[in-house]
Amino acid sequence: MMRPAVLALLLLACPGLLEAAPEGTMTWGVHASLVARWLDPAETEGTIIPFMMLYALHDALLKPMPSGLQTPSLAESWTMSKDGLAYEFVLRKGVKFHNGEVVTADDVKFSFERYRGAGAKQIKDKVREVQVVDPGRVRFHLKEPWPDFLTYYGTTAAGVGWIVPRKYVEQVGEDGFKKAPIGAGPFRLVSFTPGIELVAEAFEGYWRKAPSVQRLVFKVMPDDTTRAAALKKGDVDVIFQVNGPVAEDLRRTPQLRIVSRSTGNGVFWIDLPDQWDPKSPWHDRRVRLAASLALDRQAVNQAESLGTSRLTGSIVPRSFEFALPLDPPPYDPGKARQLLAEAGYPHGFDAGDFYPYPPLFAMGEALSGYLGAVGIRTRIRTMERAAFLTAWREKRLKGVVMGLNGSGGNASTRLEAYVTRTGIYAYGVLPEVEDLFQRQVRELDRTKREALLHQIQRIVHDRVMHVPIYELSPIAGVGPRVEQAAVGLIPGYPYSAPYEDVKLKKP
Repeated sequence: MMRPAVLALLLLACPGLLEAAPEGTMTWGVHASLVARWLDPAETEGTIIPFMMLYALHDALLKPMPSGLQTPSLAESWTMSKDGLAYEFVLRKGVKFHNGEVVTADDVKFSFERYRGAGAKQIKDKVREVQVVDPGRVRFHLKEPWPDFLTYYGTTAAGVGWIVPRKYVEQVGEDGFKKAPIGAGPFRLVSFTPGIELVAEAFEGYWRKAPSVQRLVFKVMPDDTTRAAALKKGDVDVIFQVNGPVAEDLRRTPQLRIVSRSTGNGVFWIDLPDQWDPKSPWHDRRVRLAASLALDRQAVNQAESLGTSRLTGSIVPRSFEFALPLDPPPYDPGKARQLLAEAGYPHGFDAGDFYPYPPLFAMGEALSGYLGAVGIRTRIRTMERAAFLTAWREKRLKGVVMGLNGSGGNASTRLEAYVTRTGIYAYGVLPEVEDLFQRQVRELDRTKREALLHQIQRIVHDRVMHVPIYELSPIAGVGPRVEQAAVGLIPGYPYSAPYEDVKLKKP
């Protein structure tokens, strides 16, 4: 029989023996209809929702983690050259993809070159070459110093820094990879039924640590009352995007709890794509300002997020670097009607379709109602989220669009998507804004850069290019089986992560 002292020495020498094997299943009720492209980092589209899947299945050289917004992950370290023209990453030794292949610098180069998601043109226009120094080192050479390189590469502003296996992708093809993605994350895919369910199991070879939970299940439940009912019944363990009435109900339910983040990256606003058409009423700034004055933001805040969200006059959250804090105009429907009359619409006008951000259709109805009260008449058109984002990105949505972006970054990366010529959701561009944007991208002096970005935000605000509503305070519901839901562990991130940190209570 092994003596206790010998056993203790063995456990100290082999810390892995102290870790319990993953066990149990944790289930999420997901508010968006999951689609295959969200399983591929190359398709990341300027919204936070794909990262719900990426944090489970994949890994990045750097990524937001509890210890920091650009935490070394697949890369154990990185350095920047003195002239700011080169970034070199040293890969963590021995890290493997789910199929057993070692993550190499060649995979990093390949992942960068196949990236086509948010910010892709902006990023690739700035990078001259990606050099494989050796299997464990990769160097990015820039055309000129670019202060936002790591903001795009190491935060949720884009998915360009998340790494996929070159050999496997080339073997199965692009469509094959989306059907059966292989990554280097803490969980590997077991099954995926688009729009229905995704199942993943623990990858015990994950470099950071073996997950505590054996299996993750993501069930699609777009309706918030359906998600809440499933949480109460114990069919799911965690739900996100919980609105005010549902949150109140869950708060009163024994054994359940709600988790609210006081700050986040998400901002709601109304986008007006027809403003670029000279024949549209929205082309008149007075009409856009009237729409802003028509909204009772605080009432919507109370109804949707228990009053915890922060009203804003900008699409850039105050927590972002280079953000210019801007307040919205006060609720003034009388002034809104006056402005409409001055613009030539004393009886209002038909503004066409109103597309709420899925699945927040009740919030869309409320906003549409406020617009209608001053004469801006709209018709609610609901869509599934993936289809909505595709149509928005392809510039096919007209009328009124309720936008939301919860991805990370800074003021520059947030503005790029909506007000510049490379912007994935930009329907039009002001030449003066484009000029200022390109100047600040090249500006290395932080004070001067901040001044340029503040100037852009002031112009966007004064021109009423968007109608901001509030910075979202995300609310999640958590069931009684969960010890650690990992909601809020990463600053600014609204979902569970890191998934290797989620835990179930012991039976």
